[in-house]
Amino acid sequence: MSDNSSQGSEPTAETDGGVTTEAYLDKEINIFKPATPFMRDHLRVIWLSFVAWIIVVFGPTTATLLAPDLMTGTTVLNGFPLHFVMTAIFTPLAALLLSVAYAMQRDRLDSKYDISHDEETESGSAVAADGGESE
Repeated sequence: MSDNSSQGSEPTAETDGGVTTEAYLDKEINIFKPATPFMRDHLRVIWLSFVAWIIVVFGPTTATLLAPDLMTGTTVLNGFPLHFVMTAIFTPLAALLLSVAYAMQRDRLDSKYDISHDEETESGSAVAADGGESE
């Protein structure tokens, strides 16, 4: 095993120089009071997706806890109990659909705020990736 105690012997990595910070990014970031309309809309999508995820993940388990006779006594799909079908089929499928819904909502926000993820941007009226205008 080699001795890695001497950190000065390895060459340092070159940086790309970083990026300049826009004026509106100097403000304190607060998830309850976003600085730009894009951030506000994006946080709305994130919070709604989070609430839907909580319902999807914990809904079948909570329903089984609150109504065990209904969830275990009801059979669907050739005799499987309802709680099993909800947990084994509904939850993973719904999580996948939530991912697709988030991607679609994010694409909708990108087009609404004219955000492009292409490498080439037009000079002059370029828009920053967080919805603010770059200078």
